[in-house]
Amino acid sequence: MTDEDNIIETTSAEDASSLAALVGDDEVDPALAERGRLLFAQAWDFMWGTKFYHQLPPIEGVEIAFAGRSNVGKSSLLNAITGRKALARTSNTPGRTKELNFFRPEKDPTLVICDMPGYGYAKASKKEVAAWNALILDYLRGRPNLRRVYVLIDSRHGLKSNDTEVMETLDKAAVNYQVVLTKVDKTKLKDLKKIIDKVQLGLKKRPAAHPEILLTSSEKRVGITRLRAEMQLLADGM
Repeated sequence: MTDEDNIIETTSAEDASSLAALVGDDEVDPALAERGRLLFAQAWDFMWGTKFYHQLPPIEGVEIAFAGRSNVGKSSLLNAITGRKALARTSNTPGRTKELNFFRPEKDPTLVICDMPGYGYAKASKKEVAAWNALILDYLRGRPNLRRVYVLIDSRHGLKSNDTEVMETLDKAAVNYQVVLTKVDKTKLKDLKKIIDKVQLGLKKRPAAHPEILLTSSEKRVGITRLRAEMQLLADGM
């Protein structure tokens, strides 16, 4: 191995350690981490899917929703959280999710996950976009058990205008939301830190935004432990 190889290997190890520190999986209380693991170790099943507000499932338990631009990696993240390969459909075609899709655990249905339609898909017609926006707004305002919306942002690109529009909608609906950066393994550490700073700056004046940003990678399973723990706390009513 050459000196250059040694430098590259050392740098990679240091970056991995620094990323781990940013993500914070190791900081999660072990007992809480285990409860979160068990919550998602049980079978999770598709519960309901609809494009219409009047067809939403009955209000029960604690509801958590996931929103994000098309191709942000939302389906992959949901699959990683639940330990399933195809709970949420993944596709090379952005904008495939066009319904509000609901999932819940088989044995302990106290938590319901809503997979919201991806936004920002360029090929969607104006009529489709208007219908999606109306459905999402009705959903946000009409679910008193909705504890949090996780807004997924691609760590390679940061906040886009569509993300800002969604946050404004969430602020108006007074629905608590938290930013989750995806694909952090594909972003250089120095660039990731800049993105985090920019996103935090963008969240400062938003009344419904959670101040803490979560970092994840579905492919490397980074940040999954912490996200599961956060969702367990929400399910506990905390």
